[in-house]
Amino acid sequence: MTPQQDALDRVFKALADPSRRLLLDRLRQENGQTLTQLCSTLEMARQSATQHLDLLAQADLVVVVRRGRERLHYLNPAPIHEIGERWIAAYDAPRLAALSTIRDRAEETAMTETATTVPTYVYVTYIRASAEQVWKALTDADLTAQYWHHANVSDWQVGSPWEHRRVDGSGVDVVGTVLEAEPPTRLSVTFEDSPHEERANGPSVVTFLIEPHADVVRLTVTHENLPNMEMHNGISSGWPAVLANLKSLLETGEVLPSGLWEMPSAT
Repeated sequence: MTPQQDALDRVFKALADPSRRLLLDRLRQENGQTLTQLCSTLEMARQSATQHLDLLAQADLVVVVRRGRERLHYLNPAPIHEIGERWIAAYDAPRLAALSTIRDRAEETAMTETATTVPTYVYVTYIRASAEQVWKALTDADLTAQYWHHANVSDWQVGSPWEHRRVDGSGVDVVGTVLEAEPPTRLSVTFEDSPHEERANGPSVVTFLIEPHADVVRLTVTHENLPNMEMHNGISSGWPAVLANLKSLLETGEVLPSGLWEMPSAT
């Protein structure tokens, strides 16, 4: 059995149980919940919920992010998206995309009416490369220009500024400050439109966590303190596309065809 087949089996096994699907539904409604929060809305013992969440994490359907003593659980849609790409997208993508657009617009309206806080966005991908190669791909201006069509420019020291410059020299789309830099495992930066941008609760923050995982690297991107659902919806499509392009460059030496992805915006 190949590693891809093994991973696929774990996803289907995790999705087969209705209790685990219910946990995913709860995280879809409100991402970043603790075990206590999840159990409070479900008729499920903590031990049972923990076992189910462990299986979901093993299948990469749930990502656990530590905040002090808390363990926050985030839905990771990547494995389900890959299933759709394998068996659905190639056959009936245009019709399904149209249906998704109608559904998403309805859900966006409902969410706008009910949501009080913007959820943190978390995405996980696995890259067949070393941690050092992934770190360089995130911080080297020439490499970011290849897969992001923007050059990430900074000395990457804590407290230093960084810029996300267009490769045609026409300007800068995102700026920020380096908050954490622990090569080759952790990088955290603010993510802003302008160095003079002021928000009551501060700028949004992007954290890259690079973890060796067997013969690959597990890259977790966390984007938090988002200002509104418009930005959340934008980065929900932007980050997976950018990271797919990064993965393609490191694994094959080539980037994806232009037009298949776009840069997540800071607003």
